[in-house]
Amino acid sequence: MDSAAGASPRRLARAAGLLYLINIVGGAFAISVVPAMLVTPDPVTTAHNIASHELLYRSGLAAHVVVTVTNVGLAVIFYDLLKVVNRRLALLDVFFILVGTAIEAAGLVNQFAPLVLTGDGPYANALPAAQLQALAYLPGDLSGIDYTIHTVFFGFDLLCMGYLLLRSRFLPTTIGVLLAIDGLAYLIYSFTNILAPGFAAHLVPWIQLPALLGEGTLCLWLLVAGVNIERWKQQAAFSSRSDNTPLTPRGHAPARP
Repeated sequence: MDSAAGASPRRLARAAGLLYLINIVGGAFAISVVPAMLVTPDPVTTAHNIASHELLYRSGLAAHVVVTVTNVGLAVIFYDLLKVVNRRLALLDVFFILVGTAIEAAGLVNQFAPLVLTGDGPYANALPAAQLQALAYLPGDLSGIDYTIHTVFFGFDLLCMGYLLLRSRFLPTTIGVLLAIDGLAYLIYSFTNILAPGFAAHLVPWIQLPALLGEGTLCLWLLVAGVNIERWKQQAAFSSRSDNTPLTPRGHAPARP
């Protein structure tokens, strides 16, 4: 019951809900809004748009950095809340979140390349303009690959969380089902994008809907309702007793008091 010694489970839940809200809004801005405004199928036009709207492009990068930071905070809080259900699975969930976040953050380095290549630095005169514009377009394609890979880890993260919520007594099992469906959708999209990228593009709307329902519902529930404190404490007490139960040697019955 480490949470009770620090922040209460309800405060942790509200903090997780707030971080999740920042994560969702920031992710939508960085991954959907900014690319929709700047990126086109034509590398020349895209490079021109980025150079002309540098602040907007940088704002998208900043928002994406914030998203990765909130992922770390969410990993810590969810572990603290869900370890009373299954400590090992909660720890595995933290692993998936942190590895996925590390891959996502590393991929952000590539997103600064268009600013370097289309700016007034040494590359401006070293290479032809058409070549610079083509190179500036490449990070956009690489970000799709990065998204495919880190989404695999977030898919397993959501499967773990879905199961933990299903086994919990202090959060709605319906949200657990939605998260598990969301995780499966992520995994289906990622592996389809690896094996048949042309077909994966048709799956995008079907991936976004489970994400909106599962993660959006969890975010709102944590913000508005939090967790059932009494049931969390009951499950924490049961988990503590289970962890402290001595192992009985095989073939020997436990000693009677």
